Amino acid sequence: MKKFLAIMLVLAMALMMLVVNARYLLMSCAMSQRFSPDTPMIHRFLVAFDLTESAAPEESAAAEETAAPEESATAVPADFKVGFIFLHDENSTYDKNFMDAAKAVQQELGLTDDQVMFKTNIPESNECYEAAAELADAGCKLIFADSFGHEDYMIQAAREYPEVQFCHATGTQAHTLGLANFHNAFASIYEGRYLAGIAAGMKINSMIDAGTITTEQAKMGYVGAFPYAEVKSGLTSFFLGARSVCPSVTMDVKYTNSWFDIAKEKEAATALIQDGCVLISQHADSEGAPKACEENNVPNVAYNISTISIAPNTALISSAISWKPYMKHIIECAINGTEIETDYTMTLKDGGVILTELNPACAAEGTEEAIEAAKAKLESGELHVFDCSTFTVSGANVKDTMKVDADGHLTSYMADVNTDEAYTGDTEVVHDGYFSESEFRSAPYFDLFIDGINTLDTAF
Repeated sequence: MKKFLAIMLVLAMALMMLVVNARYLLMSCAMSQRFSPDTPMIHRFLVAFDLTESAAPEESAAAEETAAPEESATAVPADFKVGFIFLHDENSTYDKNFMDAAKAVQQELGLTDDQVMFKTNIPESNECYEAAAELADAGCKLIFADSFGHEDYMIQAAREYPEVQFCHATGTQAHTLGLANFHNAFASIYEGRYLAGIAAGMKINSMIDAGTITTEQAKMGYVGAFPYAEVKSGLTSFFLGARSVCPSVTMDVKYTNSWFDIAKEKEAATALIQDGCVLISQHADSEGAPKACEENNVPNVAYNISTISIAPNTALISSAISWKPYMKHIIECAINGTEIETDYTMTLKDGGVILTELNPACAAEGTEEAIEAAKAKLESGELHVFDCSTFTVSGANVKDTMKVDADGHLTSYMADVNTDEAYTGDTEVVHDGYFSESEFRSAPYFDLFIDGINTLDTAF
């Protein structure tokens, strides 16, 4: 009898073990879709009973994609400080974009408010040097400035404070200067503007199809800050994006000769609308143009931030540079003593160039699909924004530094990449049939006037 009971006890324990481990077997079956198809069945069985590791690292990628982002592994010294110099304050869409990125990185890296110093409303003058010197004297190991005209003053400070790293957005001199602690950065924002241009062209097509305008009335307006290469590159890429889907489109440009002037930007946009422009875009840093569009019920494509909140009926989309990845990168380099790239170009492919949300209240049907198709081609290299077969240069706009074929298509251009006071062309930038913007330095050097774009004035 005792022997029988002992046997029954062993059987009961075995049954309990089977029931317990069955749960893991079932879990393994449920998880089998996460295994590679080549995973042997014996491995899946052993996983169920905790007799081996679960899945190989590459087999658990799906789970990793849904996991919460890891905190930065960079240990921030208590005495580390970083300084930021901004041309304006948060009222400027341009500067707000930088500020938002800096605050996001501060939070991600765990920097205290005492470790992050902001200098706002710093003009492009000696005040920039003074601000940089004050930040360096306050213990900042890294100083970042956001405006083109800050560059010479940042270089002056970099020479005087060799132990401090100075990073400057939109500048042109770092790649030839040979100063170890001075760096430039920008992004291929022309890619984002091209995609935003597609949204504009699709909208104009819908207006033509609806009978709101005729093909001949397909004219856009553009509010530009200054007639610099950065602005010309952006407005041209926007125009080419629009024309890629709406071949009849033309564009008028007005310059304000100011990066930030709400009144001038609104006035310029209003004048363009009154002159027959059926859609407005901009490279200017206020909400003046979007507000003019909302008041006149004219679609608008903005820059840096979404303007849907202030123009809910007319804001279409915006292109922007995402500065957070770069800021995080240079701060980590400064903390770890890692070399910072002399000249850095962020791209659409690496997330440095983005589009804000598409406004369904304004966008034409099929816009999102058209943008995604073009984006994939840009990222793969199949499509180039400044494909020379897609635009012509004629008349007085043909300069000594360029060559065009009989049809006006660009075949050669000596760009002023290594900037000097005479702005002489020094680098051939037409290769494989396209103008290779931002491949020889981060800051744009496309400064052509192409056919189809009409510059009304350089000073509004």
